[in-house]
Amino acid sequence: MRVLYHLPLSPFSRKVRLVLAEKRLPFELRVERVWERRAEYLALNPAATVPTLSEGNGLAIPDSGVICEYLEEAYPDTPLMGRTLAERVEVRRLVAWFDGKFAAEVTHNLLGEKFMKRLMGRGGPDATALRAGYANLRPHLEYLGWLAETRKWLAGSSISLADFAAAGHLSALDFVGDIDWTAAPAAREWYARVKSRPSFRGLLADRVAGVVPPAHYADLDF
Repeated sequence: MRVLYHLPLSPFSRKVRLVLAEKRLPFELRVERVWERRAEYLALNPAATVPTLSEGNGLAIPDSGVICEYLEEAYPDTPLMGRTLAERVEVRRLVAWFDGKFAAEVTHNLLGEKFMKRLMGRGGPDATALRAGYANLRPHLEYLGWLAETRKWLAGSSISLADFAAAGHLSALDFVGDIDWTAAPAAREWYARVKSRPSFRGLLADRVAGVVPPAHYADLDF
């Protein structure tokens, strides 16, 4: 049985969950508290990060980027990397944008400070980091909205890994109520289309102890 080791609010885990579901690949979810550094998990992923995908044949694939490349190569019937060289470049550029720049400027400063630090017993959030995260979020949403207004999907004419990378981060932030969608109508319209897909149902059903998502989180009509 295919197993995905994850944390519910890890944007990188969420991206992989969306890709697996979009490709209609069955999998079992297992929460991995990486700060516990279990020996069995370190044998699968010495970096002690999530996600890690374990295939039924014993193959262990760590890191969301590596996992998504593997899934694209192993299960190409539902392509998510674009069809032309130019499209593939743009998909990779936007995945790098959200998993690199957005993660560092927004996700780490908000989700990391407010949620992950508490889970790992590292104290309360840093007010300076929170202010930076909220300040950085607005231009990122404006850029995402511009992409959504000028293209059918973020990287072009078809849904791709770029959409799921962005949705992984935004869905986690939305779960903790950190996004004012009224200030980003174009981004909101794109996100509503993404979360209406069947592959999103698992994420919308998530519940995390100690966190109550806003009422609109699981509402397909926002």
